[in-house]
Amino acid sequence: MHRWDTLRMSTVNGIFALPGMPVPTIDPDESSNTAVPRYFGSYEAEQRLPILRPRTVQDVVSLSDSPGAPLRVTTDKETWQVEAIINATGTWDNPVTPDFPGRASFLGRQLHTRDYAQASEFAGQRVAVVGGGISAVQILEEISRTAETFWYTRRRPVFLEHEFAHEREGVDVERRVGSDAAKGIPPRSVVSYTGLGWTSYAVAARERGVLDPRPMFTAVSAHHLSEADGTSTAVDAIVWATGFRPSLAHLAHLDLYGPLGGIPVVGTQAARDPRIHLIGYGPSQSTIGANRAGRAAAVALTTPT
Repeated sequence: MHRWDTLRMSTVNGIFALPGMPVPTIDPDESSNTAVPRYFGSYEAEQRLPILRPRTVQDVVSLSDSPGAPLRVTTDKETWQVEAIINATGTWDNPVTPDFPGRASFLGRQLHTRDYAQASEFAGQRVAVVGGGISAVQILEEISRTAETFWYTRRRPVFLEHEFAHEREGVDVERRVGSDAAKGIPPRSVVSYTGLGWTSYAVAARERGVLDPRPMFTAVSAHHLSEADGTSTAVDAIVWATGFRPSLAHLAHLDLYGPLGGIPVVGTQAARDPRIHLIGYGPSQSTIGANRAGRAAAVALTTPT
């Protein structure tokens, strides 16, 4: 599973049960990159799912312009002809790293969240953590235990003054995200809708005085960041906790995008091509949302019309 080694089950959003297999009791101190794949692997084995791996889908094209025409799916190993696809490629293969002036001239280490493994790699260093989301706060708290950290965000992070009510507020968030997705507004991070919660790691960072965001720096040089106030800060490493975008390059030849830059969706279907179901996009970005959307797409594709 794509997560850093020190991310424990006690600090992730949890595992939501797959159909017919309750989530087993899991040690909260176990690394999520072993616990979650174990559960999914057990489900795959029990259900005897015909999964082919490894495969890289290179392209999806329509074989004609007529509605309902077959789709050709080209992978690195074979080609398939199908009537519809459920696309659940997520975002991990499409990290966002802002192109700041001078970034290429930096002589220290630069890495994105997807490349982060553990805080001990930065022991004794001066580290800039860039980003205002959940991952940025988690990584900031960890690295600050072994290094001097500087936290940079585009806007001041908003922390909730109350505990997030998943049942009530979660439904409202999903509704707002769904409304944006239906209009074809490009997906934003879930935290941009919810705000940041006072998790155990956020509280720990605050208590140690490291939860102190700075305005974004304006440029990067060989060893320094140019601060918004005109000063400069020397750093040894930059961690870009700046999020991801949907990994959809293989769908580029399909006419899916609307004028606002996103893919308008109706439920799980692309509004411009109902053969394409998108899971993990828009309102199904969260784990529980993806579970629910996946079931809806499966039902839609297997129910006779």
